[in-house]
Amino acid sequence: MKNLTVVQNPLVKRDITYLRNKETKEYQFRLALRRISYALVNEISNQFALKEIEVESPLEITKGFKLEQQIVLVPVLRAGLSMVTAFIEMIPDAKVGHIGLQRDEQTLQPVDYYYKTPKNLDISKVIVLDPMLATGGSASAALTFLKNKGANDLILSCLIAAPEGVKKLEIDHPEIPVFTAALDRELNSNGYILPGLGDAGDRTFGTL
Repeated sequence: MKNLTVVQNPLVKRDITYLRNKETKEYQFRLALRRISYALVNEISNQFALKEIEVESPLEITKGFKLEQQIVLVPVLRAGLSMVTAFIEMIPDAKVGHIGLQRDEQTLQPVDYYYKTPKNLDISKVIVLDPMLATGGSASAALTFLKNKGANDLILSCLIAAPEGVKKLEIDHPEIPVFTAALDRELNSNGYILPGLGDAGDRTFGTL
């Protein structure tokens, strides 16, 4: 798992506990998820390149920096939308695309139903947002789709990852870094992460 980064932060560990707790209310779940997303974007941003610029302060001209590369956020619908707010607040000039994938509950394979992203993916750093990396099928399909659209600098960010999903991405996309807040134990027979936190989309949007 050489491309896997698990964020090590006491506040993240606390908030993951909130997400796992079945008694956590929807608004508490959303707030904890957003706080974790801030931590993830901070960790991911260490990979961003900067370009030096001049800026004039009230007292003098001094050196400053701006991001060298366009950032594109691509949440995997629907659950990935829950991570967008924190990322866009930290990277306000980022562009946002969307990929719609849903899991076939019989085959556990992803089925796509929507795709729209900004242009110039080939010169952008593209961050795919998908809270749960379970079997890895949906994430791998999204990354493949984006590669076919020209993206060549990709990152995956998730809240919880299972070893099975991480291994699949190592096989399918070995060059793509994966950032997560927790690496869990395993998948159950239905393809859900254990101990996990249930369905992130349902718990975020109140559709249990």
